[in-house]
Amino acid sequence: MSGEAISTVAHRMINDAPRTSRRGFFTQVGAAGLGIGVPMSTTIAQEMQRSSVGDGKEVSLGEKLARYATSLRYEDLPEEVIRITKRTILDTVGCAFGGYSAGPSKIAMKLASDVNSKQPGTILLSGIKTSPELAVFANGVMIRYLDFNDAYVSQMNGAGHPSDTIAALLTAGELSQRSGRDLITATVLAYEVYCKIGDVFDYLGHGVDHTTVTGMGAVVGAGKLLGLTPEEMVHAIGITVGGNTATRQGRADTLSNWKAYAAADACRKAIFSVQLAGNGMTGPSNVFEGRYGFFKVMSRKPVAPPQLGEPFGIRRCFTKRFPLGQFSQTVAQAAVEARSYFKSPEEILEVNIHASRSAIKIMADGPDKWRPQTHETADHSIPYSAGLALMYGKIDPDYYEDPYLHDARLLDLVSRIKCLPSDEADQPELANLCELEVVLRSGVRKTVRVEYHRGHFKNPMTDAEMEEKFRLMAQKHLPADRVDNLLRIVWSVEKEPQVSSLIAATRV
Repeated sequence: MSGEAISTVAHRMINDAPRTSRRGFFTQVGAAGLGIGVPMSTTIAQEMQRSSVGDGKEVSLGEKLARYATSLRYEDLPEEVIRITKRTILDTVGCAFGGYSAGPSKIAMKLASDVNSKQPGTILLSGIKTSPELAVFANGVMIRYLDFNDAYVSQMNGAGHPSDTIAALLTAGELSQRSGRDLITATVLAYEVYCKIGDVFDYLGHGVDHTTVTGMGAVVGAGKLLGLTPEEMVHAIGITVGGNTATRQGRADTLSNWKAYAAADACRKAIFSVQLAGNGMTGPSNVFEGRYGFFKVMSRKPVAPPQLGEPFGIRRCFTKRFPLGQFSQTVAQAAVEARSYFKSPEEILEVNIHASRSAIKIMADGPDKWRPQTHETADHSIPYSAGLALMYGKIDPDYYEDPYLHDARLLDLVSRIKCLPSDEADQPELANLCELEVVLRSGVRKTVRVEYHRGHFKNPMTDAEMEEKFRLMAQKHLPADRVDNLLRIVWSVEKEPQVSSLIAATRV
């Protein structure tokens, strides 16, 4: 079916359904004529998936993403999705406050401060003006430092942090003088690309780092804000996907700073790709499906087309209650609850943690996770995180540094922790399931089961809890009245005429 024919069908569907609101219609079909989305009928879904260009060839995924991106509007979004997105932006900005003073953030800001630009981007909190890509990178480093920003576990059990893309969106919105509504729409869009591609492509199983998919979401969201045409968007996607694939070695063995900042780099490259395409640079065609396309090279087998639109992927993301990797959220909560069964950690003989194979592969894959030597290894370690929660009843970012990393009493407790695969937790809907068994020296065995940690989309934090988390990080740099003002801006960001006002409100 041609684009014109799809438009005709969509127009007839609107006219034939007077009791269906315009917003409801677009929610269901993901905007008529896009070739993808959640349609009103299976027949139309199949027709849209088979949509082709004039020469009879199937529309590539890059073209489908471009059509979807350039057509999605704020008015198409359900109110609940808008509310979730504002919570997400609040949480992400809060995490930037949490990482502002960190060593890696200072490195990124130092490099950025040495560069001037005629069309600069602004670094959060510092107010430094620099080139757009270095502003994106520095903001991304701050957002990721504490490993405290949101997470998504895909239908393939891959895991990552779609909120990393917001680093690119803030700068893109600033450059193009976009509104808060535009930022919300672009955020939903970036999440949609990130989540839905992750749902059909097993990047974890193929050794591809999730930040590769971060770049895909960031380039589409930033391209939307910078006003790319569908054709330019296809080229920007081609440049990003064709030239920027990261392997998972950055998350294997002893972890370095780059574990966290590969995402910031993916966003840096994404906004540069958008700028190139917007100025006429062309990118690889059929970058996903071609002879040497991403899917052909990385998976060696066909990949199902992602279904964009309701239910939007951002609905299935979760907020972190603890500053550590997502697969440890339930572990930490279970360990805190288990403290009621003993008076001293010395009473513990052993701890058995049953979790998904993906969780173990990512966060308990070798001896370094039991004896972490770096902050990055420690906050991505199930046994170390469990040991902290069992010993202290909480997790503070300072626990990932000396003297804790070499505390003999803590490490002795960590050495008694075992991580065991759970068939039940391997189910996508229970990907974060943790069953933590504490075996005491007295012979008593106690088990704590946590399916959905506080912050999971099935056990969400309240707005008040979100604000509490935000204040804990922001109040270290801003007085109370300015924290209150920033909260007001984010909660009503859809009323802001320009994204730059949000960025300016973070200035310390």
